[in-house]
Amino acid sequence: MQDQEEQLRTRGDQAEQLLGSEAFNDVINGLVESTFQTFVNSPVSDNEARDNAYRHYRALVDVVNTLKQRVSIRDEIVAKYEINTDDTSQENE
Repeated sequence: MQDQEEQLRTRGDQAEQLLGSEAFNDVINGLVESTFQTFVNSPVSDNEARDNAYRHYRALVDVVNTLKQRVSIRDEIVAKYEINTDDTSQENE
C-alpha cells in the first residue's frame, strides 16, 4: 500500500509541475483556440467537422482534468499523513 501511495504522490507532483509549466499551458491554450476556431468557422452543414472539433476539445479538457485529479489525490494522501502525524505526536505528549 505504501508503494502505491508513494507512486500516486509522485504522479501528483509531476502533474503539478506540468500544470504549472508555461510551455504546457501555451500548448493547451493554443490547441483549445485552434479547436474553437475550427468549430465556429465550419459550415453549419458540416456536422463531422463540428463533431471532431468538439471531441478534440473534450480530449484536451480530459487531459487537464486528469492532471488536476492527480494533484488532488496527492494532496489527500499528504493530508492523511499530516493528520496521522499530528495524532501520533499528540499521543506522545
